[in-house]
Amino acid sequence: MEYLTLTAVPIRPTYWNIPKWAEICQYIGGFLAVIIFLWGVSVHIRRWKLGQPEKFEWRLRERISALFQYALAQAKLAIDPYAWIMHLAIFWGMVFLALGTALATIDWDVTHLLFNFQFLKGSFYLAFEVVLDIFGLALIIGLLLALFRRYILKPERLKMTFFPTFPLDSLFLIIILLVIALTGFLIEATRLAVQKPQWQWWSPVGSTLAMILPVNSESSLRSAHLIFWITHAISSFIFIAAIPYTKAFHLVSSAVNIFLRNLNPPGELKVTSSSGVRLISDFTWRQLLQFSSCTWCGRCQEKCPASQSGYSLSPRNLILKLFTYLKNNGTTDHSRSTEDFVSGLHGTVVEPSELWACTTCRACEEVCPVFIEHPRSIIDLRRCLVAEGAVEKSIANALNNLNRYGNSFGKSDRMRAKWTQNLDFKIKDARKEDVEYLWFVGDYASYDPRMEPVTKAVATLFHKAELNFGILYEAEKNSGNDARRLGEEGLFDLLREKNIQAFEKARFKYIVTTDPHSFNTLKNEYKLNGTKILHYTELISDLITLGKIKPKQKLNITATYHDPCYLGRYNNIYEPPRKILNSIGINLIEMPRNRNNSYCCGAGGGKIWMEETPNIKERPAENRVKEAAQLGVSLLVVACPKDLAMFRDAVKTTGLDQKLEVRDLGELVLETIN
Repeated sequence: MEYLTLTAVPIRPTYWNIPKWAEICQYIGGFLAVIIFLWGVSVHIRRWKLGQPEKFEWRLRERISALFQYALAQAKLAIDPYAWIMHLAIFWGMVFLALGTALATIDWDVTHLLFNFQFLKGSFYLAFEVVLDIFGLALIIGLLLALFRRYILKPERLKMTFFPTFPLDSLFLIIILLVIALTGFLIEATRLAVQKPQWQWWSPVGSTLAMILPVNSESSLRSAHLIFWITHAISSFIFIAAIPYTKAFHLVSSAVNIFLRNLNPPGELKVTSSSGVRLISDFTWRQLLQFSSCTWCGRCQEKCPASQSGYSLSPRNLILKLFTYLKNNGTTDHSRSTEDFVSGLHGTVVEPSELWACTTCRACEEVCPVFIEHPRSIIDLRRCLVAEGAVEKSIANALNNLNRYGNSFGKSDRMRAKWTQNLDFKIKDARKEDVEYLWFVGDYASYDPRMEPVTKAVATLFHKAELNFGILYEAEKNSGNDARRLGEEGLFDLLREKNIQAFEKARFKYIVTTDPHSFNTLKNEYKLNGTKILHYTELISDLITLGKIKPKQKLNITATYHDPCYLGRYNNIYEPPRKILNSIGINLIEMPRNRNNSYCCGAGGGKIWMEETPNIKERPAENRVKEAAQLGVSLLVVACPKDLAMFRDAVKTTGLDQKLEVRDLGELVLETIN
């Protein structure tokens, strides 16, 4: 195959310097590698099929768009430029080298052998060489960046002390890919050093290496070329065969998971089973796929308020433990009666303390580059504990109160509207009078004495804006959002049914609420036949725009604002509160963690009802108020009753009560129009 040096047309010199025995061994090795790869993939698929059915909607345009955006462009990594560039270099380097190998195989083993024709020649071949050199170099740069970050910089989130063998998996992949890429260039360099074709600079990396090779004799170069070729082939086959059995499988599973991900609104919780998950096979096929798709990046752990506060929960470790259990036990040989399955996941794979630490804030899910739904799996596992009564006393009390009284405070429903008694105007009863806006007040705004001034301020604001609004009085019950996230699905159904019955007796056009938790579940989980659900910040923003609320004076205060999890990450409402603050003269200084990166107050998912966990570093609310205080502002603005309660407690426990005031946005707006 010396014809390359004899023809004027550049053409790919397939199997140059390769003896027939090595060529035959390559086909055998490649065949075996593919068989081992396909077998490994089939094992994963059989594991996923152990899961329960889950409804799947194609919505093909959205799924293809997501595949391009999040798998090919890896857009979720863009917030970390170093990691984004590194991953893009590795990913696209591998993609183009794989495509190059596929084209070379077709060129020689199909078109050449069957039709005596090669398309890798002339200008196309030269472009082929340039592109492969560029992306081969990108792959090496990306791998070196990965080595430097993982073993020199050592970011905290990449440490895997819980799984000490997992880092070896990452090192193996980096090293074997480096060997594949480097030997590929050395094969090219030794060939070019012998042949010296006039178009060799179309292979810029190979030509440069050819000039600096320490040997000049043709026999030495040919021997080195054969050694590099054999090393390259063996390394490539080992990598291909190892993909389903190592971390590299996320190259397959992550793309599949992104394509098949849940496209429903984040605030609409998918319920795997009303009785919860006890066995690994109780999860759905989509959840088992998610466990196999984890990239071990630790971004979820880094953003998790429970993990950062010193609770036992690490979202990454939880997913990895479930994946490890699935890998070790999830085969078609295991039935639901096998001892491994009957023992269940609780106390063996996951600890209850991990599950109860979650605030369901979705920070983990928001930042996950492959769309793993950590909170959903946690709630499924919680549901089993709730069904078995394995909950702490404070949770049991809250659930009993919700079931008996319709509120978590354990107070009579006749007390729900007591806060209205000292107002100088009458709030309509939406069950008896037509109203345009039905105000779903919520438990904390109705019963917590700390919230009463805020609730009255919002009511007064609505009244001054001449808003036609009313409330349900004693007919209103807790929305059930937090009960559902706690794991009490049956209680959620009961509360929803009672509220819907009350809605059916009322006459209104819109529902407005000051509570983001109620807002989320009313909007996404009540299925109210198209009734528009508004958070009060949306309504106030619209009223200011329409001139129905006219701030008479500017506050001229420098403040910061906290984005509630259930308003922001769950429902993507960020601008209305900021528009309001701007319109009333607030000089807003954003906290470092804002909008979809906001840090949870620690109240969600029923945490507000739980007893304090001893020996943690600090509560999430304490961390958050310290962040606000470090900005040098004197005011922290909130738009959630639970935030108000959590942060006012936190400024006291941190000693910041003389430096930082926590106030509701509605109160501030009322001040500007009085």
